[in-house]
Amino acid sequence: MGEMKANEKQYDVAIVGGGPAGFTAGMYAVRAALDAILFEGASTVSQITMTDAIENYPGLSGANGLELVDLFKKQAQDFGLETVADDVAEIKRTTLNGREGWEVVTSDQSYKALSVIFAAGANWRRLGVVGEERFIGRGVSFCATCDAPLFRNRDVAVVGGGDTAIQEAIYLTKFARKVTVIHRRDRLRATAILQQRALANDKIEFLWNSVVEKVDGLDLLQWVRVHNVKTGEDVRLSVSGLFIFVGLNPNTEMLIKVADLDAGGYVKVDANMKTSAKGLFAAGDCIAKQLRQVVTACGDGANAAYSAQLYVEDLKGEAY
Repeated sequence: MGEMKANEKQYDVAIVGGGPAGFTAGMYAVRAALDAILFEGASTVSQITMTDAIENYPGLSGANGLELVDLFKKQAQDFGLETVADDVAEIKRTTLNGREGWEVVTSDQSYKALSVIFAAGANWRRLGVVGEERFIGRGVSFCATCDAPLFRNRDVAVVGGGDTAIQEAIYLTKFARKVTVIHRRDRLRATAILQQRALANDKIEFLWNSVVEKVDGLDLLQWVRVHNVKTGEDVRLSVSGLFIFVGLNPNTEMLIKVADLDAGGYVKVDANMKTSAKGLFAAGDCIAKQLRQVVTACGDGANAAYSAQLYVEDLKGEAY
């Protein structure tokens, strides 16, 4: 790595993350006459780009995730948003002309801004098995709310035993013919009421003490190999969909010493997307919230941009 270069320009807002939250924030920021820059890097690629067909984004049915993010990006750039294709390595406090500000450090440059909107998202934990990556968007999914209708009257499997896994398994029964829950232990971690509902649902079957070892098919997912950790037996399960719910990792490592995070590593924000750090806002899948969808990420992004606008105007003495 060469010597760190400093970008001399001072921005009103730096946005970290190129997904729906980041690009919506960028669009709202530049339309509010803020000088904004957005960083989209390899590690902050939006999760929605893995979704084959988005049917629940209002007014736009059937676009795939990649197309939708491209539309967001083009719209924001058309309004004048500056974008940088580089990973952010660090975000730290600095002083800009006597005012409190931020420094955003990439692999070879540092950028200064009066405020930061952090929208680096989260990633579903992978199983790390053969075929998993290949069939993402072709049967392997991390979101029943997004993809369940694609599996109407088909057989699907769910991996996991926590609240999310069991909640999503129950939801999938509205569409799928059969839902097989694959869990590595012999009992569920999910709350009692969810367990009761799942165990009483005749569309749900359980494979206890079991782990997925391989995901396979031709063009689309057709079957998974499941290994019983107690008996050593392998079974080949014919399914069109495999929904994996073994945890979510928010991409918030660089904020550990910067802002308050919850026990799961999500950024704590108020209703206006303000974090515990002055001038730092957060939006999208990386924040502590109930529903992680494109539509909620966009709302977060718009909210964060408006909060950043008010903050910057106040800092510059331009507020009404």
